[in-house]
Amino acid sequence: MTDEQLVEAILRQDASAQRLLYDRYARRMFGVCLRYAKGREEAEDLLQEGFIKVFQKISSFKAQGSLEGWIRRVMVNTALDYLRQQKLVWTELDEINDPGEDPSIGEQLGAREILVLVQKLPAGFRTIFNLYAIEGFSHREIAGMLDISEGTSKSQYSRARSQLISLVNELNKESSLTAR
Repeated sequence: MTDEQLVEAILRQDASAQRLLYDRYARRMFGVCLRYAKGREEAEDLLQEGFIKVFQKISSFKAQGSLEGWIRRVMVNTALDYLRQQKLVWTELDEINDPGEDPSIGEQLGAREILVLVQKLPAGFRTIFNLYAIEGFSHREIAGMLDISEGTSKSQYSRARSQLISLVNELNKESSLTAR
């Protein structure tokens, strides 16, 4: 069944089509939720809430882009709504200390290890890092989504990267010590 046929069946309240959509996209969307959550349980809650919204708002899908992209956007917005309810405090820095890119990070670690490190970041850092580095939003777009300044978005991203680099360095030290 194509995505278009699936959407049409869901609009007709076909429960098997809803199940098929969930089965087709839940795994990938769980990965999206994990990037914003503190852990698996919170990610599962976000996934469930996100799919409830998908089914409630499926009539607004206009097939101008991919269904997967639309569902991903719903999941990200669900995560952001959840984080807003948590009353995150955004810290703005006057000066941004840019540690520079470390191109070897991606080469040294697998996706699972990077996800674990990202989950260790404070919620504000994790959110900005995901929106900018993973989802590809600009700092201006992030500022609008989160009702913060563009400078705050930039500083949170910079601090998230610095902290990730520190976590990677710690991990590398630990693995070099155990390799001896």
